[in-house]
Amino acid sequence: MTQTVEFVDTTLRDGEQAAGVAFSIKEKVLIARALDQAGISWIEAGTPAMGEEEQEAMRAILSARLKATVFSWNRARREDILASVQCGFSFVHISVPVSDFHIYNKLKKNRDWVILQLKDMIRFARSFGCTVFVGAEDASRADREFFLQVAHTAAKWGAKRIRFADTVGCLEPFTTFSILKELNASCPLPIEFHAHNDFGLATANTVAACKAGVQYASTTIAGIGERAGNAALEEIVAALAVFGNTAPFIRTKASNRLAMMVSPYSFPYKPVIGSQMKGLKYEKYVSKKRDAG
Repeated sequence: MTQTVEFVDTTLRDGEQAAGVAFSIKEKVLIARALDQAGISWIEAGTPAMGEEEQEAMRAILSARLKATVFSWNRARREDILASVQCGFSFVHISVPVSDFHIYNKLKKNRDWVILQLKDMIRFARSFGCTVFVGAEDASRADREFFLQVAHTAAKWGAKRIRFADTVGCLEPFTTFSILKELNASCPLPIEFHAHNDFGLATANTVAACKAGVQYASTTIAGIGERAGNAALEEIVAALAVFGNTAPFIRTKASNRLAMMVSPYSFPYKPVIGSQMKGLKYEKYVSKKRDAG
């Protein structure tokens, strides 16, 4: 049976955290429009709590009236959610740490605090009529039972999706498949997988997560992002179309054109879209495979 995978693109949020990358407001709107035209279902537009310039960009993207669902990224703080609401967002992502590394060492809090804070912030966001998605930060190093506890709390208070974030990029494909297969069977919410590329495995890990039954794949154009980057949209589209048992609703030629928009931040031999690769053989192969059914 063919499984459907939806793409949650975070080029404008996580992608812009790549060293040397800073999109203008005009560029952000153009990228958002191009993502929409390519068939991306979900666009993570940015973080309104960053300040006035970011908020101006967020309002411009929302004013573009895209078919894709545009949402904001927020910490589990009232001021973040208020900034998003004031920009006009009705879909918000709320991120909480789920690994003990982040909970105890970074925030100096405990697991009870995470659960209470998440409950309060979901209720706060929903009081404005917002649809809420939850991010489980550093999930790859977290206790799986606690991840599920967070997911059950999120579901109970009305969240619609949970992000499993490999925040420090420490997974490999076999482990990814095993963990996500187990979690997908018992998680009360649909799971989005968000990979980082510290070991060059973001694409492989995302494909493995999709094979394990995950319904949402988090990507950035050309894989740009903090540190070594994120899972590349065009690579995931190509891999799922050619090797997967999944069906991405993305126009392949459009995804390559998207990558050209951020090509100054990639390199000539980048898989699928590098200037020396062109992606032509891939497109012909995919077209033949699809024509053959």
